[in-house]
Amino acid sequence: MKNIFETKVYYSDTDAYGVVWHGSYLRWLEKGRVDLCDSMGLDLVTLKNMDILLPVTNMNVRYKASAKLNDFVIIETWIEKFNSLSVNFKQVIKSKETQKVFIEAQFDVVAINEAGKLYRRLPECIVQAFEKDSEKCLTSV
Repeated sequence: MKNIFETKVYYSDTDAYGVVWHGSYLRWLEKGRVDLCDSMGLDLVTLKNMDILLPVTNMNVRYKASAKLNDFVIIETWIEKFNSLSVNFKQVIKSKETQKVFIEAQFDVVAINEAGKLYRRLPECIVQAFEKDSEKCLTSV
């Protein structure tokens, strides 16, 4: 399974140099991960009410080119891999018009409770959602 959405680059997304500000990319990447989880039945508010939080523990963002004002960009998100402890999301941001890649990113996420204690294993509801869609997640990239 892959989450794909597009957005237009607005003035508020750019910096003093007229290119997309790095924080705008991070906002779009976050939306992609949240939307993918939602599509798998993992609503983050519901998980929080179950004392399950999913913080990012590692991010690797490679800036390859700059999007500019009024560009249309496509953000693609999928699960690269998951194991009993963490989930690795792979993401790409590219030009809708030319398909030129602006960003390649990977994010690792773990499960903790509200007190900050790491779950030794991902909670079963998360594992089930990933296993249910794992074949689609891992082969649709």
